[in-house]
Amino acid sequence: MRHVGTKLNTSRETMKILQEAIAIDELKKMAADTFGDLVKAVVDVARQVVAVDAELHSDLEALLLEDGSKQKDLWGINFYPAIKGNDFIEFDSMINMRPSCANPSRSVDDAATRKKIVEIVNRWIKR
Repeated sequence: MRHVGTKLNTSRETMKILQEAIAIDELKKMAADTFGDLVKAVVDVARQVVAVDAELHSDLEALLLEDGSKQKDLWGINFYPAIKGNDFIEFDSMINMRPSCANPSRSVDDAATRKKIVEIVNRWIKR
């Protein structure tokens, strides 16, 4: 885990499902307001949507489930907006642990699923 910030802004709830593409600078602002260097996100690979900006991936997961997503399609990631290239995406979340679905780790073990997540992220985050 790369996050080094300790400042959390828990006084306001800012999580949202992206309705339009956002610039990397907006992610940088989100990071500065929360963890300092990262933004938590959850991607729905079936609906190809991204929820961002919560203290916990599970909060974003719940938001997407309430919006009609299916749990099997949701994957937790972290954005590090100061990092260039696809390394700005970290595949690390407790919601990814699904031993019964051949994903026993916090990562996203399936290469095809990781590729799909990157493609979806590239549509929603303008770098």
